[in-house]
Amino acid sequence: MKNLFWLIVLSISVFAQANTSQILECNKIFEERKQELELKLEEIDEARQAYEALKNATEEMFRKKEAALKAKERELNATKEKLEEERKSIEELIAKNEKLLKAIKEAKADKVAQTYAKMKASAAAAILEQMKPEDAANILSALKPKIVGKILSKMSPEKASKITLLLKGRSLK
Repeated sequence: MKNLFWLIVLSISVFAQANTSQILECNKIFEERKQELELKLEEIDEARQAYEALKNATEEMFRKKEAALKAKERELNATKEKLEEERKSIEELIAKNEKLLKAIKEAKADKVAQTYAKMKASAAAAILEQMKPEDAANILSALKPKIVGKILSKMSPEKASKITLLLKGRSLK
């Protein structure tokens, strides 16, 4: 039995040594893998930190660009409003100037028309006959129909007909 005991102890011892060497080898592999994994984790952590820094920098850049764009937009809107006001002001001035010009032309035409209205029909006819038909029609259109009739009757029929056709499209006073 003693031999059996020593045989069992020896077997356990050999088995334990074999198991211990396997355990030691497993621990060694585990430690190597553990170090590799820790290195990988450090690399991943560094990459994550770099990503976060880049993301924050990009977001900050976008915020600055957006603020600059909004400022530029406000500036452009202010300029647009100013230009719109100036355009309206210019349009009002143009409208006033056109009214003044029209009033001046009417006053001038009335003065010329009054001059021809005061003249004798034969004298007015002689002067108007020498003008272009369009100019004569402009002057006659400012006169009363009765005076126009007297002046046309003193003109040559050819010239009177041309002026009459031009007056046809205009209203007499």
